[in-house]
Amino acid sequence: MKAMILAAGLGTRLKPFTDKHPKALAVVNNKTILQRNIEYLALFGIKEVIINVHHFAEQVIDLVKRKKGFGSEISFSDETNEVLETGGGIKKASWFFEKNDQSFVVMNVDILTDLDLNKMILQHKQNAPLATLAVTARQTSRYFLFNDSGELCGWRNVKTGEEKISRNAEKYIEKAFSGIHIISPGIFPLIKMHGKFSMVDVYLDLCKSNTIASFDHSNSKFIDVGKPENILKAEEMFK
Repeated sequence: MKAMILAAGLGTRLKPFTDKHPKALAVVNNKTILQRNIEYLALFGIKEVIINVHHFAEQVIDLVKRKKGFGSEISFSDETNEVLETGGGIKKASWFFEKNDQSFVVMNVDILTDLDLNKMILQHKQNAPLATLAVTARQTSRYFLFNDSGELCGWRNVKTGEEKISRNAEKYIEKAFSGIHIISPGIFPLIKMHGKFSMVDVYLDLCKSNTIASFDHSNSKFIDVGKPENILKAEEMFK
């Protein structure tokens, strides 16, 4: 199985660090978060990884080359001309995954977790949805909405009241997305958007007639290290 680490974002929440560095090179306990996530994927035998780069791309590429991929085989998807957001970034890197026609993992560079990927992969293989999304019951402002079977039905912003419903359900269960997906390569012919777009919009469109499943890992360690105060929390959590 292959993976993609989404690392092209501007990292504005991590200013002033990201005024001179990409967020992928933020450090938690003497290791960059990029290194931590490459090594995390390797724990589950995933050692072929593509990383999309935009903001201070050369710093990311230089570190990975100097450190010989931290033991993994690393490719890059160049977004230096324009950051393409999650959906556009994944679509641009489709060539990397279509070669072997297997499902693949995508994760944000600015999250740290000890989620058992083997369990998530097993569920994905057994149920064969178009994609499986890692979620937890934590509090946030934006939620994916699932039915009782754990299938994606919509999205809600509880701060603004904005809501997008793609499938009807008797009850909508709010879950916070963790920034980790397992995706079937069969998704690529179904993505009709071009250029810069969010994978959230793709999922909300495709779940009308395809299964987008959830994998709840609320008992795992998880933290978004995209903001400075969470770097300190992560150093305690991942000693």
